[in-house]
Amino acid sequence: MTNKANSQVRGGRYDWVDYAKGIAIFLVVYRHVFEGLKRSGLDATQYIGLEYANIVFFSFRMPLFFIISGMFISSSLAKRGFRALSGQKAKTILYPYFLWGGLQLTLQVLLSGYVNSDRTVKDYIYLIYAPRALDQFWYLYALFNVTILYAFLKTYLKLPSGVQLILGVLMYYFSAHATQHFWDIGFLQDICHYYVFFVLGDIVGKYFRNENNANKIGSWKTVLLLLPLFVISQLYFLHANVQNNSEGYQYVERYEPTLFFFIAMTGCMFMVAISFILQRYSAISWLRVIGVNSLYIYVMHVIIASGTRIIFVKVFEITYLPLLLAIGIFVSVFLSIIFYRFCQSRGWYFLFSLDKPRASPAGKQSPGSGDAAGK
Repeated sequence: MTNKANSQVRGGRYDWVDYAKGIAIFLVVYRHVFEGLKRSGLDATQYIGLEYANIVFFSFRMPLFFIISGMFISSSLAKRGFRALSGQKAKTILYPYFLWGGLQLTLQVLLSGYVNSDRTVKDYIYLIYAPRALDQFWYLYALFNVTILYAFLKTYLKLPSGVQLILGVLMYYFSAHATQHFWDIGFLQDICHYYVFFVLGDIVGKYFRNENNANKIGSWKTVLLLLPLFVISQLYFLHANVQNNSEGYQYVERYEPTLFFFIAMTGCMFMVAISFILQRYSAISWLRVIGVNSLYIYVMHVIIASGTRIIFVKVFEITYLPLLLAIGIFVSVFLSIIFYRFCQSRGWYFLFSLDKPRASPAGKQSPGSGDAAGK
C-alpha cells in the first residue's frame, strides 16, 4: 500500500512543502496584523499571551522560507541553467516585489492620514537599497538576491556545497557583527543573514525530496524527539527577548547569533516534520491551500489588513484586539486568495508575475511560479 507521505501529487508539487509554507505565511500574517493593531494605538498589554505568541513565531518563520526555497535550487539550475533561472526569478520574485512594493508604498503616501506608516515620495528609493524600510517586502528582494548569488557561485565558480556553507556561515556572523555595531549595509544585511539557510536547504533538499525518507521525517517519533528541543528553545527565545526588551524583540537574533541559529533550525525541523505528518493524513487541507498561495498572500496581506483595520476601528468602532486580530488574519488570507484566483480567471496573471501560467491537462491554469509552487 502506498503511503500518502510518499506521494508526489498535484502536478509535481510536494504537499509537505505547501503545508510548511502555509504554516510560515500564517505566522507572517499573524505578526503583521498584530503589529499593525498595536501601532494604530490599541492597547495590547492586557493580551500578553498574544504578544508572547508574536515573539515566539518570529524565531523560525523566515529561515523556514529560505530553507524551503534552497531545497529546489539545484534541480531548477539543472533544468533551466543560470540565465534562464535568473530570468524566471526576475519574473516571479523581483517583478512582484517592485509592483506590489510600489503599490503599497503609493497607498501609504496617499492615505497617510489613515495608515500607520509615515511615507513620502522619497521612500521609493528604499525599494532599491533599503527594502527593510518598506515593511514586509524585504523578503522578496532578499530571496531574489540570495538565489542569484548562490546560483552564480555554483554555476560559474563551481563552488561545492561545503564551501558555500562555510561562506554562508561567515556571512551570517558578519551580518550579526554589522547589526551589533549599527553598520548600515542596506539590502546586503539580509543577503548575509539568510544565505546560510538557503545553502542548508540545497544541502538537505535531495534527502527531503526522496520519497523513501518521508516516513522517517514525518514520523511521530521524529516529532516527539524534536518537541522538547523546540519547546525549550522557544521558551529561551521568548524569555531572553522579553527580558532585554529589544526593539522588535530581536535581541537573540542580533546579539546571540549562534543561539538564534540553533533556535531557528530547531523550529524549522519541527515544522517540516509536522508538515510531513499533515501530508500523510491529508489533514488541515486549508493550510496546504494557504501554502500554495503563499506568495500572493505575502504581497497583498498588509494592504488588506490595513484596510480591514481602518474599517472595523474607524467605522464600526470595534477596539477588542483579539477579535480584530482574528478578523484581520482571516480577511487578509481569504481575500488574497480570492483576488488572486479572480485575476487568474480573467487572465490578469501580470499582476503577480511576468511568467505566464501554463495550462494544466484539465484545461485550468496552474501557477506559473516555481516559488509559489515550491518545486
